[in-house]
Amino acid sequence: MIHNLADVKSKNIGEGTTIWQFCVILPQAIIGKNCNICAGVFIENDVELGNNVTVKSGVQIWDGVRVKDDVFIGPNVTFTNDLIPRSKVYPKNF
Repeated sequence: MIHNLADVKSKNIGEGTTIWQFCVILPQAIIGKNCNICAGVFIENDVELGNNVTVKSGVQIWDGVRVKDDVFIGPNVTFTNDLIPRSKVYPKNF
């Protein structure tokens, strides 16, 4: 079931998967069977979700993320694809 207020461009959605309102799923994303994608989730192109995955509201999943079967992703989680994240650098006299 795909809610009529979701923007799902991918054709790679497994049987029995539910996608709720205000989700955006880009065309090349792969989502397994019997998943539950809750409201307000963003899934980029180069993402693969296994079977029986639950993604709670407000989650962002960016390119390069692979999620195995039977995984629960809690609310407002953001996966990043920056392998070398940088923190802000402050002047020495600050």
